[in-house]
Amino acid sequence: MNDTLLKFGYPDSAIKIYEHWSVLLRPEQVTLGSLILASHSDAHAFGDLSEPAMKELSNITKDIETSLSDCFSYDKINYLMLMMVDPHVHFHVIPRYSTPREHQTIMTTDEFWPGPPDLSHKISLNLTQKESLLEHLQTKWVNH
Repeated sequence: MNDTLLKFGYPDSAIKIYEHWSVLLRPEQVTLGSLILASHSDAHAFGDLSEPAMKELSNITKDIETSLSDCFSYDKINYLMLMMVDPHVHFHVIPRYSTPREHQTIMTTDEFWPGPPDLSHKISLNLTQKESLLEHLQTKWVNH
């Protein structure tokens, strides 16, 4: 595994581990259900990924969209590939909401709707809330 995966808490933050990618709960939630979609490859450029990894990506995005829709009924979804600080290929997956959402004791509003997300904005979650959110996503993930 590469350093980018480890920085985002792999394997403890893993919602689903695929052959070439992992879907992780983003440690700092921008909106409820924010994820990291990280390649297992050492590639630093999207175009350097293998053909099997690219093919698998199509299926994973469908799983992400189905699962996040089932869990939180997002209105839009943003896939941000930044790789400025963490060099390995990965996306920040930010579900977007036009109205407030909640999960157990977590009540959130997408303060930047309908504009671009602000990744410096963080929803404050304690350890119990993070674990609950991770477990909820793992349980509800398609093809569990």
